[in-house]
Amino acid sequence: MWVPDIGRASGPKYLAISAALEADIAAERLRPGDRLPPQRELAEALGVDLGTVTRGYAEARRLGLIDADGRRGSFVRDESGSPASERIAPFETGMNLPPIAMRSSLPERYAADLRAILAGPAAANRLQYQPSGGAPQDRQAGAAWLAERGIAADEDNVIVVSGAQTALHAIANSIFEPGDAICTGTFVYPGWLSIARRLNLRIIPLRTDEQGIDPAALEQACAAETIKAIYFVPTNDNPTAATMGIARRREIAAIARRYDLRIIEDDAYGRLSSHPHPPLASLAPERSWHIASLSKIVSPALRVAYLRAPSLRDAWKLAADVHETTIMAPPLNAAVATKWLQEGSLAQLISEVRAECVVRQGIVAEILPPDSYQADPEGYHLWVPLAGSSAPAEFVSALTPLGLSVVASEAFVADKAETAAGVRISIGGSISRDSLPRAILLLDTLLHHRGNR
Repeated sequence: MWVPDIGRASGPKYLAISAALEADIAAERLRPGDRLPPQRELAEALGVDLGTVTRGYAEARRLGLIDADGRRGSFVRDESGSPASERIAPFETGMNLPPIAMRSSLPERYAADLRAILAGPAAANRLQYQPSGGAPQDRQAGAAWLAERGIAADEDNVIVVSGAQTALHAIANSIFEPGDAICTGTFVYPGWLSIARRLNLRIIPLRTDEQGIDPAALEQACAAETIKAIYFVPTNDNPTAATMGIARRREIAAIARRYDLRIIEDDAYGRLSSHPHPPLASLAPERSWHIASLSKIVSPALRVAYLRAPSLRDAWKLAADVHETTIMAPPLNAAVATKWLQEGSLAQLISEVRAECVVRQGIVAEILPPDSYQADPEGYHLWVPLAGSSAPAEFVSALTPLGLSVVASEAFVADKAETAAGVRISIGGSISRDSLPRAILLLDTLLHHRGNR
């Protein structure tokens, strides 16, 4: 077993481990493909804590010295058979991305099913422009999937679009006029804010709690002026991670009926919950626009979402807007999604992402005090309120180089007068499970230990 001599090293021991790795690779005492000792065993051999070895391996991965391969462990990097494109470092987009499961079947499944579609009798149709709103078989598959959650959905009121952002754009263009008032939480998904501001819609931010929008605040706003709609992410809200309970959902639905509000339900993360609450579209179907995207529960590369409207007329207005902007969802990806829905493969892919989320949230919970952040146990982002002199920009600059996607609270504020500071941190995306502890340890240091000597 490889055991470095770090006894006389100066500075942090985790850096000494990484430096010893680099030296032994350069001296060919370690060769490409060699398996490194498990982290716990090396910690025992060196007489250090597990976190030190974890940070040492993470630093070595950052330097491109080693790779991790799930339960098989860590190996000296072997680039002899890898094209240069596979060695390009991931880039930061600021998006909240699902984690890549350690045993993800997505790449193989996608490749196999794409080949099957292209080899099938309908391949020619899949390589052409699709009907407005999606091919009938894709709309039927999406409607059946939504109906599993009690939503009144069929081919006539469900369209297929290229992601949730396209869906939100179509909704805003179809049902609102400049100056219309839309209620949201205090912190809101930036994609919706950008659409609303571009169309000169008035955002009315409401107070929130651990379940999201406070129904009493919504009732008060509706009594004070004409509110056209309410927008929210009901499960694992982005960014606050709040989830509405069933009683809260019923209250919101009742208020929407009482004041004739339209409901825009951006259910980006709902399917990640192993015990989901009923969607608002099942409680108030006559006034609900429901968006179910695959981007946040499987992969953003798919660019497929299903948009359910209250009626056929509403759906066709949406389809017309989609045709004017993005024309259609990617036809081959829509075909793959339909195949997965019909065969049950999509549920397995979602389950893989969910399981990875649970493991990663467990890693976070072992390091951060529970009162220092908010998160869904089956989600992949954290909402970290900041107090005192802590500046969101400092967290962004410190944590982003470690592979975390960190976005300051100012990107989410519905009211520019809002002064509460915080950051949304994605623990998914390209950061590996093995690299996560180091990044969360730094987050913990920034939050709680900067004054320690």
